[in-house]
Amino acid sequence: METQASVPSQAPKDFIREIIDEDLQSHTHQGIVVRFPPEPNGYLHIGHAKSICLNFGLAQEYNGRCHLRFDDTNPAKEELEYVESIQQDVKWLGFDWNGHLFFASDYFEKLYDFATELIEKGLAYVDSLSPDEMKSYRGTLTEPGKNSPYRDRSVAENLDLFKRMKEGEFPDGAHVLRAKIDMASPNLNLRDPALYRIKRTHHHRTGDAWCLYPMYDYTHPISDALEGITHSICTLEFEDHRPLYDWVLKNISIHCHPQQIEFARLNLTHTVMSKRKLLELVTSGAVTGWDDPRMPTLAGMRRRGYTPAGIRNFCAAIGVTKANGVVEYGLLEHFIREDLNRTAERRMVVLKPLKVIIENYPEGQTEELRADNNPEDPTTGERSISFGREIYIEHDDFREEAPKKWFRLSPGKEVRLKHAYYVTCREVIKDASGEVVELRCTYDPESRGGTTDKRPVKGTLHWVNAQHAIPVTVRNYGPLLRDAQAGSEMVSALNPESLEVMTGCLAEPSLASAAPGQHYQFLRMGYYSVDSDSRPDALVFNRTATLKDAWARLEKRDAQNPS
Repeated sequence: METQASVPSQAPKDFIREIIDEDLQSHTHQGIVVRFPPEPNGYLHIGHAKSICLNFGLAQEYNGRCHLRFDDTNPAKEELEYVESIQQDVKWLGFDWNGHLFFASDYFEKLYDFATELIEKGLAYVDSLSPDEMKSYRGTLTEPGKNSPYRDRSVAENLDLFKRMKEGEFPDGAHVLRAKIDMASPNLNLRDPALYRIKRTHHHRTGDAWCLYPMYDYTHPISDALEGITHSICTLEFEDHRPLYDWVLKNISIHCHPQQIEFARLNLTHTVMSKRKLLELVTSGAVTGWDDPRMPTLAGMRRRGYTPAGIRNFCAAIGVTKANGVVEYGLLEHFIREDLNRTAERRMVVLKPLKVIIENYPEGQTEELRADNNPEDPTTGERSISFGREIYIEHDDFREEAPKKWFRLSPGKEVRLKHAYYVTCREVIKDASGEVVELRCTYDPESRGGTTDKRPVKGTLHWVNAQHAIPVTVRNYGPLLRDAQAGSEMVSALNPESLEVMTGCLAEPSLASAAPGQHYQFLRMGYYSVDSDSRPDALVFNRTATLKDAWARLEKRDAQNPS
């Protein structure tokens, strides 16, 4: 097996799996080899997760292998930081390339030799048009292009110029190497596409050894073939590039010809998955970095508390199709919530504390109560929580003038305290401005545990002991974008309420030892995880997901009020 994460034992048979099944049954291939080929020019996002799960998942299902190959042919935008983050993200999702780690830069010499072969066959030439001239010669979707005046250079002249390009004799942009295909082709990708350009930029692996770099559409098929890839799976925007993929492999001396297959990329509501636009958010300071929990990057989702299993289950659920579409963000959060419900331990945290004095509880007394850590998983056991005369509840759990169906606390009304007792509000204390600052209540000593009494008490509140509660900071995250679909102006589309920072929150003391990355369900409040910059003396929790589908309300609002 080439992967570590579990995939469904009977994955649905999408069109890609049907192609692979047919190839194996016809003995076109004895096994499958696929690859995930990111460009290290940014951090991976949830769209890449779909591709990762697909490719590494196929390798696991068919007992094949999946390569991780970096398309590092544009050093002006690539950094070692991105290489390292991509490897971290793939492993975090639960997959491993098992030694099959490659870089397009590994093949620079071979790529140069194959380009020389194309020149010798009269299938490539050095063009000296300026970029603007080349664009004007290319034609349009309705009008054919026209041949460059340099298209008929002799093989000898092209070989000489190409060698001198490699040796750094010419300035950037002076020449490009182009394939000689058909300037009248209805497919613009076949109108003598560029294969090489001069670019004096330091490369993170090869340093300054090269000033001549191959283009992606030329590098991609050759890299696949050199690695023995059987099925080269790409997103749908590369469908029009497939004829060029096949043309390159058909016209060089290489014996492997992988099959390129395209599928629809993932698009999510209320976010953006363009690396360029995500980089703009980072560089402009609109977010705190690539790992900002509002970002759709895997680093951001990891910091927010999303789980690898939840993301894998989401990717499996949306499936693989040939039709472009948009998936509601709420579906992703559903699978995160579903996973966390099984795995996250429960804790009580009061976000907006309101003091409660239980007047008939003995002063100075503290008792230990028992609480289950996760009712979905009895193996997690129980924890001890302390109870005393002074506690805190949520300020929002009290109404002095309660509506008809108010099941929480109000004057004269009785509620259940989770894992503790029934209490009844007897008096409301206000400050000089009229704000409620304290409640005076009584409790029923016979109702310990809150489960033996048959009284019709519908409300159950979470709480913390004022004597032992610890302060924490909570960050509640909302959608990155205000509307389901973002326009071209990212700044105006950003949601100004995407982050709410709550200080002065109080938590039960068992959270004092919570380490970054740990997940919890704050009873009645949502799923939270410990932030990476949290410290024992300054605990910070990020809301990972709400307890219920808050996204459904957003989608309904957007449908009723389209922008």
